[in-house]
Amino acid sequence: MAEEQDKSDKTEDPTQRRLDEALKRGDVVKSQEVSTWFVIGGGTLALTMFAGSSGASLTNTMKGLIAKSWAIPSDGRMLVRLTETITIEVLAAIGLPFLVLVVAALAGTAIQHRLVWTTETLSPKLSKISPIAGFKRLFSAQALANFVKGLLKLALVGTVLVMLLWPERNLLESLVSTDPTSILPVSMTLMLKLLGSVVAIMAVIAAADYLFQYQQWYQRQKMSLKEIKDEFKETEGDPKIKAKIRQLRVSRMRKRMMAAVPGATVVITNPTHYAVALKYERGMNAPVCLAKGTDRIALKIREVATENAVPIVENPPLARTLYATVEIDREIPPEHYKAVAEVVGYVMRLKKAWR
Repeated sequence: MAEEQDKSDKTEDPTQRRLDEALKRGDVVKSQEVSTWFVIGGGTLALTMFAGSSGASLTNTMKGLIAKSWAIPSDGRMLVRLTETITIEVLAAIGLPFLVLVVAALAGTAIQHRLVWTTETLSPKLSKISPIAGFKRLFSAQALANFVKGLLKLALVGTVLVMLLWPERNLLESLVSTDPTSILPVSMTLMLKLLGSVVAIMAVIAAADYLFQYQQWYQRQKMSLKEIKDEFKETEGDPKIKAKIRQLRVSRMRKRMMAAVPGATVVITNPTHYAVALKYERGMNAPVCLAKGTDRIALKIREVATENAVPIVENPPLARTLYATVEIDREIPPEHYKAVAEVVGYVMRLKKAWR
């Protein structure tokens, strides 16, 4: 019941990370019918292309052995050399067809998914040797589907082969009394005809099976909402932790700003909502923003400035403009030089008069 509940919860499409992890584990889309089709197709191609030349080469080799059987050496060294020669000729005759079969088998796997090198599928698991797990696999829906698929494939291929061979039944009966040398061309023609039909049928079966296997694989990769949230936390970080870190950064920045306010030259305010603390000394290119804030932060800046005898000048338009355009520890923009220069000049004149 718990397992069914887990499956019913997995209603969300898998993320790219989930698909990549499945590939690393070796859990990929794999249809045995596609691989079988490539092997049968490769065998048919190899038989069509190389049957004549390979058959002629092997025939000549066997003819020579039979014709000169009396001359076959019986001593060990010459017999080994003769065996090596025959082996090389046989391998040369079947080498290219065998290579075509190997390439077809690799293509049948590579066309379905990227090549995967993993040892996870070879690692020992208790579920692989558990009788209960084996019994469940034996009578699972997947096993039943494979059994039905095998029966349908056997029935379909068998029906097509019977339909192809039945019209040739008289020809097949006549081969019993035919010269053996003429049997091979007829057999080759029939074989290629049968293999071509099997390849065509298997192409349809392989395409249908691949779609079925892909659907089954995709369903296995689906995720629950909890899994998606957990993955997001792992990749992007826990939102609560990120919010806490952001809060700590803001708190540190505020403390640093308040510590810099006593060194400001002037604090420009919009009486209750905005406050910008600027510092200017001779030799500086332009005034620098030490602190800025709104509402409660602005009020705190005003309090610190009052406690440290930093002049406070109310200029609402300039305060709002500076708050929106200048960053902390940066010089004010050139377009505000004139307005700020008037305020700084006013403050310096007040300080001079006070002294």
